[in-house]
Amino acid sequence: MAMAAVRGERSAQADRVVAEDAVDGDLRALFGPSVAVFAVLEGPDHVVRSANPAFFAALGGSVGARQAELIPGPAGRDVVAALDEVYRSGEARATRDVPVGAPTREAFFDFVYEPCVAADGTVTGIRVLGVETTRMKHAQRLMAEQRTLVEQIARQAPLAEVLDGMARCIENLTPGDVLVSVLLADADGLHLRHGAAPSLPDFYNEAIDGIATGEGVGSCGTAAHRRETVIVTDIGEDPFWVEFRELATRAGLGACWSTPILARDGALLGTFAMYHRAPRVPHDGDLALARVFADTASLAIERHRIEQAESAAEARAEAARAELAEALRAEHALRADAERRAEAAADLAARLRAAAAAQAAKPHPDRCQLGGDAGGASAAEIKIADSWGDAAWGCPIHVEEAILSVRSVFIADEEQGGLAAYLAR
Repeated sequence: MAMAAVRGERSAQADRVVAEDAVDGDLRALFGPSVAVFAVLEGPDHVVRSANPAFFAALGGSVGARQAELIPGPAGRDVVAALDEVYRSGEARATRDVPVGAPTREAFFDFVYEPCVAADGTVTGIRVLGVETTRMKHAQRLMAEQRTLVEQIARQAPLAEVLDGMARCIENLTPGDVLVSVLLADADGLHLRHGAAPSLPDFYNEAIDGIATGEGVGSCGTAAHRRETVIVTDIGEDPFWVEFRELATRAGLGACWSTPILARDGALLGTFAMYHRAPRVPHDGDLALARVFADTASLAIERHRIEQAESAAEARAEAARAELAEALRAEHALRADAERRAEAAADLAARLRAAAAAQAAKPHPDRCQLGGDAGGASAAEIKIADSWGDAAWGCPIHVEEAILSVRSVFIADEEQGGLAAYLAR
């Protein structure tokens, strides 16, 4: 038993290590490797005397260019002001998160400026050391958005609101043209329903709402079936998209990477897809981003399902309470009706006894006139009449049956009978 417990604890520790390594790997992929740039600037105009290729790749220009020409706008003016101060004072300075408008993409750098000092102590130039922070900056913003989403989930915000917000934040913060879609699995895991896709056309969302999970059913259906990420880099050529290729062409979609959203017990909750307008191969950071937000979506969907189950249980309990209350009301009504009937029967029995006693001494037929042959054997004790003036003598049993069964029948007396007794009752 002790050895089994130790092995179980070791297994749990190993699982935690694997999970932590996976998270660390995703974070490293999100932050990505840093690009380092280096340049030597000469003179008060900060002319580039030499630089590594990464410097020119990030900032453009060439040897002989002035630094003021490389970074336009307010950011460039701030950099030149810092360079001027270093050149004047001979003291190093730094600037952070400087936006650099590279030819193909926006980038951010942290720069350090160190003076180049001649033997006589004069400053002749400046060494520029820079580290790109673009991916780190984007990752930090994405992680901040993720924390916001987790807070929404904790506040029990509606699932549609959480998923739509998640999709929009990824689309807004991710470099490049990406369109996010979240599909939700049915309880049986056989079909996927629309969850959120704010930037995909309505006709596309409506067409894929309810698609089956299975091998070769696009990226999402296949990812849901396999329980693993499916990368389609070119929708126009991939066999998984044969049935949906025309639809994707109408929507202007060129690539789709789909990650399954799984519960903690491995059950399928849905899929998280990143679409691109043109064919594209994902980078490690793209896949890490998909895993991070698939986990966030998993948390939101599981929380939603728990809330739905709790609401359904509460609704069933409320229905049971309402049904019990209705049954109690019905029982109360039946009991009250039974009591009224008992009171009416007792009253009728008392009246019958009183009428029989009152009429016992008066002349009347010897035998019951109400029961036919069966009633003829019983003694006649009570006289009854109806609104038409007919009257008869009968035994208590048949008199009671007549009063309960025949309309407008009442007990008559010797002085008033028939219609006169009815009108004067």
